[in-house]
Amino acid sequence: MSWRNSSRSWRAKLARMTVSGVSVGTDLVHIPSFAQQLDTPGTSFERVFSAFELRVAQARGYTGAARAQHLAGRWAAKEAFIKAWSQARYGGAPLMAEEAVDWAEIEVHPDAWGRVALALRGEMARQAHESLGAYTTALSVSHDGDYATATVILSRPSQ
Repeated sequence: MSWRNSSRSWRAKLARMTVSGVSVGTDLVHIPSFAQQLDTPGTSFERVFSAFELRVAQARGYTGAARAQHLAGRWAAKEAFIKAWSQARYGGAPLMAEEAVDWAEIEVHPDAWGRVALALRGEMARQAHESLGAYTTALSVSHDGDYATATVILSRPSQ
């Protein structure tokens, strides 16, 4: 068997495993850089958070650096979801261009104890359901010093 055939076989097996199981996305955000972008008038970051997410930050009394840290974690979660979704489609073309993503439709919802979960709305929810079928996500967000990180595990039943 040639190297090329071996490589194709390996890719096909990996694609089958990824498409029907678990995919992971992770993202890391440098909070000081994010805070600068957040504070820039007319920044695109004014549109990536839903009204709900902004209300949560406000209700918790976050301003200045604390607000930037909180929202950086939310931004990392949104990016991590997109990466997990993309990984679930390994070997297939992306469904949408990055500029078509409506980031505000990917929401981070805390429970009463601060644990977080993802909720998709609108076109993002429709596209995810259409491309993935039934799926669940698990989300973890963490902050340490100048960094916020998030990991999303996307699970689909075996087909």
